[in-house]
Amino acid sequence: MRPDSPATTFARRHIGPSPREIDAMLATVGATSLEDLIAQTVPGTIRQKSPLAFGEALSETAVIARMREIASKNQVFTSLIGTGYHGTLLPYVIQRNLLENPAWYTAYTPYQPEISQGRLEALLNFQTMICDLTGLDVANASLLDEGTAAAEAMALAQRVAKNPSTSFFIDQDVHPQTLAVIETRAEALGWSTIVGNPATELHAADVFGAIFQYPGSEGAVVDYRDAVAALHTKGAIAVFAADPLALTLLTPPGELGADIAIGSTQRFGVPMGYGGPHAAYMAVKDAHKRSMPGRLVGVSIDAKGNSAYRLALQTREQHIRREKATSNICTAQVLLAVIASMYAVYHGPEGLKWIALEVARKTALLAAGLRKLGFEIGNTSFFDTLSVAVGARQNEIVTRGLAEKLNFRLLDGKLGITLDETTTDSVLEAIWRAFGGNLRVSEVEAPASGLPAALARTSEYLTHPVFHRYRTETELLRYMRKLSDRDLALDRAMIPLGSCTMKLNATAEMMPVTWPEFGSLHPFAPLDQAAGYTEMFEDLKAKLCAVTGYDAVSLQPNSGAQGEYAGLLAIRGYHRSRGDQHRTVCLIPASAHGTNPASAHMVGMEVVVVACDAGGNVDVADLRAKAEQHSAKLAALMVTYPSTHGVFEESIREICEIVHAHGGQVYLDGANLNAQVGISRPGDYGADVSHLNLHKTFCIPHGGGGPGMGPIGVKAHLTPFLPGHPFLDGGQAPVGPVSAAPFGSSSILPISYVYILLMGGEGLQKATEVAILNANYIASRLSDSFPVLYRNHNGRVAHECIVDPRSLKNSSGVTVDDIAKRLIDYGFHAPTMSFPVAGTLMIEPTESEGKGELDRFCDAMIAIRREIAEVEAGKWPIAESPLRFAPHTVHDLVVAEWPRKYSREEGCFPEGTARVDKYWSPVSRIDNVYGDRNLVCSCPPLEEYASASK
Repeated sequence: MRPDSPATTFARRHIGPSPREIDAMLATVGATSLEDLIAQTVPGTIRQKSPLAFGEALSETAVIARMREIASKNQVFTSLIGTGYHGTLLPYVIQRNLLENPAWYTAYTPYQPEISQGRLEALLNFQTMICDLTGLDVANASLLDEGTAAAEAMALAQRVAKNPSTSFFIDQDVHPQTLAVIETRAEALGWSTIVGNPATELHAADVFGAIFQYPGSEGAVVDYRDAVAALHTKGAIAVFAADPLALTLLTPPGELGADIAIGSTQRFGVPMGYGGPHAAYMAVKDAHKRSMPGRLVGVSIDAKGNSAYRLALQTREQHIRREKATSNICTAQVLLAVIASMYAVYHGPEGLKWIALEVARKTALLAAGLRKLGFEIGNTSFFDTLSVAVGARQNEIVTRGLAEKLNFRLLDGKLGITLDETTTDSVLEAIWRAFGGNLRVSEVEAPASGLPAALARTSEYLTHPVFHRYRTETELLRYMRKLSDRDLALDRAMIPLGSCTMKLNATAEMMPVTWPEFGSLHPFAPLDQAAGYTEMFEDLKAKLCAVTGYDAVSLQPNSGAQGEYAGLLAIRGYHRSRGDQHRTVCLIPASAHGTNPASAHMVGMEVVVVACDAGGNVDVADLRAKAEQHSAKLAALMVTYPSTHGVFEESIREICEIVHAHGGQVYLDGANLNAQVGISRPGDYGADVSHLNLHKTFCIPHGGGGPGMGPIGVKAHLTPFLPGHPFLDGGQAPVGPVSAAPFGSSSILPISYVYILLMGGEGLQKATEVAILNANYIASRLSDSFPVLYRNHNGRVAHECIVDPRSLKNSSGVTVDDIAKRLIDYGFHAPTMSFPVAGTLMIEPTESEGKGELDRFCDAMIAIRREIAEVEAGKWPIAESPLRFAPHTVHDLVVAEWPRKYSREEGCFPEGTARVDKYWSPVSRIDNVYGDRNLVCSCPPLEEYASASK
């Protein structure tokens, strides 16, 4: 194999600036070398003493060979385990043109709606699909997984129920991982759970809500109308955990009286992936829409009165309510929700119903064959799952099943068998052989359906034209292309979002994700069938420990917010193990991300805010005073490092020591780890636990707002309190699971693993250094136009900087929104707006952007400042300037009259933009107020839909 030349190593391809450009940028910022710049930026007291020892970086060819070797150690059996995970057939047109398409997977969360119209429409399709299938009024744009969605539903029920009880009833036939995640959440909040049979135990229970599995985990399809009525009589809330494919045949939860429905859309074309990522859903009655967690896509209008999509109601409530929030969810599973919605668009209601009928028919056929072999089916009603009594024969049947490459679900004296759309006649015959028979499908008489007639669905669903329009591959291909063309993703331009680290998601990193050896494993398959995954997990955890200085890592949390939650649960578990149940105070700086106080609230902690000083750093004197004041009750400090203000605080060691001196633990938010890899390690300078945003520092794509991964690293004393999982420990771990699958969203972990192997220790450190260089270069170039709000004593920023245009509002009337929208005309996504300081812009360039793209962005910002100066000079009022009318669309080129004071060219083709390949925003500036006052959160009527699609 010919080795890569130094000029073509992966690190050289990943890191944007060339060596010559790095020298030029260093000259601009006034540093003699990268090492000189880092010495001026990062406190010497926390500098890493030895380089990352990962061995030599691998070439892309070698990495793919290595991943093939790992993948070959995973055995892909036919998993009949069920429990909410199913085999599915992802249409190849969706796999190639959506899942594997960087136009979809490199997009950011749609906070800038004008340049997110494509994925917002796809998410609106998802919400419409969920509302139709569940029979409820409003659905969100997805949640992390079914277990999390169930826990969120419990919290929502407690918030809106009229019954003041602190107990929640759980149907004994819910999926076991869902039960465990609910119990973890309830225990931390001081709520009790009652697990039992709704038919016999619910009426006597005093609860604020209950959850029912529909169909049940062991297969029974139960009519819960009486149970729902009993709940409503006592002012309690009814939650259904419902299978969306079954809902094409069954009476929807809303028609049975449900207040909330949750579930997973995994079986709508999303691979099992050893547990994720998958898009969960939540739908609610209209009365509860403002209490629903997660994101909600709505329909509004733009400045020209045309229909346009946006995030509605500010449902990311942790930013508003902070420690009063009932949820810390700030993400979704957008990419997976879009896949599921496209699966429904492709198949339509007739296609989905046909798939469901085939699954139900084959399940009934399987049941008839098993009865013919003398086995008793435990559930007389069923959709896709059978519970088969096997008694002492369980081991021999399981053994024969393994020989047939079948995985059954092991129950007490029974075996669970779940079929799906991938089930073939040969699979049915293999199951019968495992049960000791030699039946042929042709020999078994086709029986009647196992679905109860009283629960047969009669209402229509997916009636909107979008679910009827795209039946051929050509039509769907063009629809997906049309939507992606409306968005501005990383495949088009730099996305300079502070705290979000939108860096290169290299093709080689992405390739293993869709290999069947990673994508087709059930998360509860026998561990010996996942030897490749296990090998990768262990090596990845070891490497993450080396990067962070921690002693152990859990890969379970499947988002940054879940990582915060898991880390605080570990701290809580540690204190409780020492008899310190009274330690419940969590200190949080005023600048913290809203998820921090929300996460603390979710584990039962009391939030005490610590002030920041004029330099944006934690006010050490105030921290010391608050720590002393709450010394007896101090549980933790949550701190982000480098700070949310984009500076390496000199006092971080002292901060950690103060907290430890008062018996507390330090939770260090890993959102900004991209500024530390290879340079400093949180575990070395005093932190006890961190979550690691693999979708930021370690290259997992943002996918338009998800998936993400938020593993946590801990010091040795917290290791026993990492999240457990009943599949691995039988539910005996001190801290229960925070996610449904034991290893979180396993199928995207190869992305981060491959990135680390490709970069090697030296490449990872170089990436950090260049990320810091790029941020300082932008700060230097923009400082004459926009003040840089925070710097350290050497005048340096970390990997991001905050520019401050607030004074311009007084001098010109320009707002941060005006700047953000005008940047769209230049072909850029806006920086992070008004966080952590209202009215400012936080910019993070990442190491992946070369000098040319950085200069293009800086030139655009400087040109915008010149336009603001023209407003200040009186050339035109702000209300009549290009800034206020931005973004400009192609409609502005063809409108008959042009009454504005600036020319079309000035508006549509601002200085420095290319005319040939210019990005055009599909809509003008969106009216947010109109969207909230006229809330529409499912697909609008045909005539409006047609208008929005033009």
